[in-house]
Formats: sequence, C-alpha cells, structure tokens
Amino acid sequence: MNKVIFENQNLTPSKVVCIGRNYVDHIEELGNDMPDNMVIFNKANSAITDQLRYFGDQCRFEGEICLLIQKGKIAGIGLGLDLTRADIQSIQKKKGLPWERAKSFDGSAVLSKFIPLQGDISDINFKLHINNKLTQEADYDLMIYKPSEMIHEIESFMTLEDNDIIMTGTPKGVGNYRAGNRFTMQLFDGKELLLEQKWVAI
Repeated sequence: MNKVIFENQNLTPSKVVCIGRNYVDHIEELGNDMPDNMVIFNKANSAITDQLRYFGDQCRFEGEICLLIQKGKIAGIGLGLDLTRADIQSIQKKKGLPWERAKSFDGSAVLSKFIPLQGDISDINFKLHINNKLTQEADYDLMIYKPSEMIHEIESFMTLEDNDIIMTGTPKGVGNYRAGNRFTMQLFDGKELLLEQKWVAI
C-alpha cells in the first residue's frame, strides 16, 4: 500500500477523495455546467505517489490543496496534483461513464508531505509555478464548498478512514505538461509560507 508522510511518519490512506468543480473560474475554463450538488470521485491508494511522471501529451495537471483526515477532522494539510487523462475523460463524460480510467490510474495522485493544521484554515492559499511561471493560484474564499462542507457531504454516504486524503478541487490554469517541466507548489497561511514542494516531471 502506498503511503504519505505526516509529522515524519509514513501513513497509509485507504483512498483519496476528490472534489470536482469546486472553483467557478475552473468550471468556466473547461466549459462545464455548474453542478447542482458536490461532485465527488475517488482515487485508489495505488494512485498515490510522491513523483510526477509524464503520461503523454493528453495528460493534464490540476493543482490542489489537500487535507489529511483523522477521527473525522482535518489533522494535516498539504499539496497535490490531480493528474487527468483529458482525452479519456472526455470520452467517458460523453458516454455518461465513470471517470476512474481518466482519474484513478497509478501515479495520478501526486502528493507532498503533510504538516499539522494549526489555527484557522480560512487564510489558506496556494500558488503553483511551472518552469518559474505562475500557473495556478487560489485560496479558501474561492472554494464553492469549504472543507467542513466537504467532510459532511462525504460522510453522508461514505466513511472517511483515518489518514484518508481529500483533494479539494482545482482553480483555473490547468493544462498539459512535458517531461522535464519543473513544478513548484507553495502553501501559505495568509502571506506566511507553510510548505513548499518541488517536482520535476520524469
């Protein structure tokens, strides 16, 4: 089973729960309809990795704030890339089929280490630079659904096991990437840098 790092411990999430269409500008960017309810899908444990692989020119990155859950509450916070096979997802959408082939393939949940959540989460924000160019940025206020709402909705039909991860959705700026591209993600509390993660696509 794949693991994540939290407070220098290796923990095993049973799953990664992803929130789709959680930023208005991203919904508009991809030409999607505004959902009536929270869009939720899962990535398997086998999708978890700390390395960014190149899966071809139809694979898209989506930068996200990630939450580590323990005892039904947010214990840790980190950063991640939700990798998506855009060509496959487009076919699945048109046919009304599930997204797992496009979203839950091995290596599709690229995660940083996690740090303890301290204080108020409402000032959390992130930035993603690719090859030193600012590509994505978002904060708590831009989320349609806030973390407490995510937990409540998920647990209305599915148990969040200790050490499960929630990926909270991506803002505008998603796109394709190439082998050798350099990713730098930064997590802030207001203007204070809490965490920085770097990946080079291999």
